[in-house]
Amino acid sequence: MYVFLGLGSAIALFPIYWMVLTALKPIDEIFIYPPTFLPSRLAFENFVEAWTSAPFGRYFINSIIITGLTTASHVAIACLTAYAFVALRFPGRDVIFLAFLGTMMIPSVVTLVPTFVLIKKLNWIDTYRGLVIPHMVSVFGIFLLRQFFLTIPKDYEDAARIDGCGRFGILWRMYIPLAKPAIAALAIFSFYHVWNEFFWPLVITSIDEMRTLSVGLRYFIDESAVDWELVMAGATMVVGPVLLAFFVAQRQFVRGITMTGLKA
Repeated sequence: MYVFLGLGSAIALFPIYWMVLTALKPIDEIFIYPPTFLPSRLAFENFVEAWTSAPFGRYFINSIIITGLTTASHVAIACLTAYAFVALRFPGRDVIFLAFLGTMMIPSVVTLVPTFVLIKKLNWIDTYRGLVIPHMVSVFGIFLLRQFFLTIPKDYEDAARIDGCGRFGILWRMYIPLAKPAIAALAIFSFYHVWNEFFWPLVITSIDEMRTLSVGLRYFIDESAVDWELVMAGATMVVGPVLLAFFVAQRQFVRGITMTGLKA
């Protein structure tokens, strides 16, 4: 089993290794055949050139702002909505929840045009509002936290009510602390998705000052040639924060994923 899992991990990690390897290779070694699996020297100048030849600093700041705001909104709204679906009883609760889940079946390309038209009418093109607000809600996050909240015994909530906690107090002092693994998993999922989002920032931005890192990589690709060493250096800088976030919170991430399926 360990050999099988190790082989699968090696296959999954090989593209990342090749990306970093190409980013560190001198230009004359990228296309040689047979390919080399170690560079003759570490060409760190590729990273410096990638950073300076395009406004990568601005792209990086934009990605941090957009990812941070969107991830925070995903977690906050998912916590409130999931708690409402678990703890509150109101007419049509289950029907509304199924309607929420139904929106996950709709491809994003179907809603792209009407969303763009709405953003254009609101004059939110090339603004943080246009990049963040249309994606502030994560239905997957609501589903994930609801499944986790269902695993929390009702006796805990009854005890909190006896101690004088209101609805918000129960959510803040009981549900959220117990759901930290699931919240960490949701935060990583949201961070990964928003940080790597390409299509929406490409559609909604037209100036360099508002582009993100994933869109900024196109700066090194033109109609006549592709600067592969710069593309891979930029891609390594884009992937780095995602890998770092996962390694920092991997224990909470795995725990949150495994525990959310204990009770339907």
